[in-house]
Amino acid sequence: MKQILLAYLLACLFGIAILSVMSYGHGPGYVYLYWREWQIQTTFWFLAAMLALTSLVMQMIWYATKRYLSREQRKHETVFSFARLHPYEQLAVVWLLNAAQDQRNFIQQSFNTSGLLKYIIEARLSWGQQQYSEALQALNQSNPMAFELAELQRIEIYLSQQDGQQALTHLEFLNQHELSPWLNQVKTAYEQRLNSLWGQFALQFPWLYLRSTKYGHLDQKVKKSWLEQLLADYDQASEEDLKYLQQRYLDLKPQLFTRDYEVNLLWLKLLFKMPEMSAEHESLAMQLLEQQFNQDVFYLWFQQQLLRQAPDYSYIAEQIALWENKYMTLPILTFAKWHVLRATGHTEEAEQLLDLYPDDIRMGYLRIKSVLQDREDLLQQLHKVFESNVNFIEIRI
Repeated sequence: MKQILLAYLLACLFGIAILSVMSYGHGPGYVYLYWREWQIQTTFWFLAAMLALTSLVMQMIWYATKRYLSREQRKHETVFSFARLHPYEQLAVVWLLNAAQDQRNFIQQSFNTSGLLKYIIEARLSWGQQQYSEALQALNQSNPMAFELAELQRIEIYLSQQDGQQALTHLEFLNQHELSPWLNQVKTAYEQRLNSLWGQFALQFPWLYLRSTKYGHLDQKVKKSWLEQLLADYDQASEEDLKYLQQRYLDLKPQLFTRDYEVNLLWLKLLFKMPEMSAEHESLAMQLLEQQFNQDVFYLWFQQQLLRQAPDYSYIAEQIALWENKYMTLPILTFAKWHVLRATGHTEEAEQLLDLYPDDIRMGYLRIKSVLQDREDLLQQLHKVFESNVNFIEIRI
């Protein structure tokens, strides 16, 4: 359609130029048409314009009719060969079947004439076959106008090569790069793709992600997976990694309570592993327990209090009393209170608590422990058996 309009425009301009030269000094000309009882008298210029317009209208009607008939015919046509499909239909089939590698030659031929995407597509296909060097070479020849697309593909290649430092460098650059105007219409999809690569990078290189200068790219699901990865790999972290982790928490601290509760719980478990962050750990635990009572959060807070060189049992007892008033009495709070009373020498009061919650496994453990208090060997066996139970006071990190 566009080609037809351009052709008519050029023909009209050429015709106007010729008529202008031929009419110079002779006027616009005169035409008289007589057929039966019909008579038309007009200028030659008007007649030429009407003929051109009529021709254009007929051409458009013919083009529209041809497209309609062709479309209707294709609806009922039996397809016997992939090659007989329209090019856009072939590309759609390849996309739907994720058959880019099987139809590599066809895809390359389809984009060979594209000055913008030829090398991007070539790199993508090479990456799919794990030919990373060839893919990077193709990207080096890509059109500068497709810079962002080339960078996204380059990052994906570095991630496949497990080259975290290069991936981080290019991710950081794209993060502060202003998007090319021609991509503004697909800006949302571009940002989603970039954030997806950030998520992939964070899960592949959880400690290296802490060194990024900007953050906030991860959605809740990926963020939780990243924090879980940090917890799982904590023992392999270097001192420098831990410093970056501490700084990241301090940077995020003002925003934490606008985030998901589960994310904050994972941060709490990380802080528990860092004695130098004990103040931040206690502050976060207290705020989470103010929002809602969570057994894991209480375990972490209680164990941190007991691990101090000189536990402040009066402070612990006061806090337990506050939570009992707020959340009603819970078996886990009674369990903790028993330990506090025993540690402070209030043995009789502690023994009275043993009559509470006969069906609770923790209180059952305390009752058995109280009976076996003179049998150290049996107490050790009891402790070992009880700790293996998932409902024990074990810190599930």
